[in-house]
Amino acid sequence: MNDRQDVHILVVDDEKIIREGSERILTKEGWKVETAENGEKGLGLIQRENFQIILLDLMMPGIRGMEVLKRVRDDYPRLIVIVITGYATIDNAVEAMKNGAYDFIAKPFTPDQLRIVVRRAEDKLKLEHEAELLRREREKSLKDIAYEKSRTLTIINQMADGILVTDKNGSIVLHNPAVTRVFGLEETSPLGKHIFDCIKSKELTQMVESVLSMGGSNSPQGMAQELCWGNPPNIFFMAHAAPVRNEEGEVLGSVTIFNDVTWFKKLDQMKSDFVEMVSHELRSPLSSIRQQASLITDRLVGDINEKQSEILCRVLARLDGLLLMINNLLDLSRIEAGGLIQQIEKIFIPEIIQSAIEVMTPEAEKKNLHFEVTCDPQLCTIHADRQGMETICTNLLSNAVKYNQEDGKVIISAQNRGEFVEIKIADSGVGVSKVDLPHIFDKFFRIRTEYTRKVIGSGLGLPLVKAIIEAHLGTITVESESGKGTTFTILLPRGIN
Repeated sequence: MNDRQDVHILVVDDEKIIREGSERILTKEGWKVETAENGEKGLGLIQRENFQIILLDLMMPGIRGMEVLKRVRDDYPRLIVIVITGYATIDNAVEAMKNGAYDFIAKPFTPDQLRIVVRRAEDKLKLEHEAELLRREREKSLKDIAYEKSRTLTIINQMADGILVTDKNGSIVLHNPAVTRVFGLEETSPLGKHIFDCIKSKELTQMVESVLSMGGSNSPQGMAQELCWGNPPNIFFMAHAAPVRNEEGEVLGSVTIFNDVTWFKKLDQMKSDFVEMVSHELRSPLSSIRQQASLITDRLVGDINEKQSEILCRVLARLDGLLLMINNLLDLSRIEAGGLIQQIEKIFIPEIIQSAIEVMTPEAEKKNLHFEVTCDPQLCTIHADRQGMETICTNLLSNAVKYNQEDGKVIISAQNRGEFVEIKIADSGVGVSKVDLPHIFDKFFRIRTEYTRKVIGSGLGLPLVKAIIEAHLGTITVESESGKGTTFTILLPRGIN
């Protein structure tokens, strides 16, 4: 199982938005995905197709998700089942875990949450695959494999991740240099010694003992835990432990893989420190400076000449650019922390569009720009975060104004597309070249042309817009050509239940 295309995923959910949104997100990551709208059709597909992972809604009409889970556990014990539930039915998810589900995800979930839970299941598949390779060598003991399979040993020794293999008694029969470095085992060989005598980590020892005590093939296939090492702790890693079984399901030993996440921990801390510094050390002073400069510009504090006024206006523009970048950075941090969507409510899209137009009208009038708005009269509401929708429209309209030509126009339309609302924002501006177009959603990316050098920006607006849309299980696409304007197309599900 070396390719994501080998992982076949089935999404069983009676909500079309969840099915299509999940399929779109997972297919984009390279997984092969199929969907079913109820338990009966899901079971039919399972009988005909070879799936490895199932995303299963517990609350469905007809055959309930719990009944589907029980049938899968009885007939297809190797299938990994991730149950989908609502926050009000977490008890059902717990019950499903007791009945053999591997994991659960609660609605509403973000694309990143969906990717994380599926990646965990994919990691479990990889561990099972490696365990299966070891089981095929049942004629020999794990110690024989450690000494005789030189090619496998060479590969293991070159891996950056640590690998530790024990027999059924907990004695170490195989390890690679990464484990030796992490746990300081250079002085004496740990082979043949009990893991407790070599590695003074209570959490790791308990993990291995739990794996070795697992029952038949229908019991849990492994466990994962974040561990730390050092005094004080300065090395962090994810430990994935799984039992090694023979064909009869008897546990022959354990395999534990250590993924060093120290750098990610430090990076996350650096990011948190930076955001805190931005919030407390930069935004407040900059806001104060802007307020004072605005008082002078408005001639409320003394008289200034025309040249001084021009310089102060440029200062205010730069301050606004810095404050916008700081706010965008804080928003992006909230996205990565999973806290961007604050409150889902019914929103009237034309109202959001009109509000954004009113904000941008003063800037548009300076260029003599004309807004053309067309909204489907049947377009009612979507369920979304109001602040997020306002951010999307304001950012895209701001770009349409800033990068437009004199006497140009901005065309905005909104209409129903089945279960989705489609919003289009087109301008007659400078456009984007084919070389730059694939990068416009990258953080801090800015187009460098003679015209855009005059425009103040942070390069965070479009990444923020894309992140908000994806958090709502939507999509955004762009079409553009140098000198011929740009068109953004947004698809948002009308309801997230």
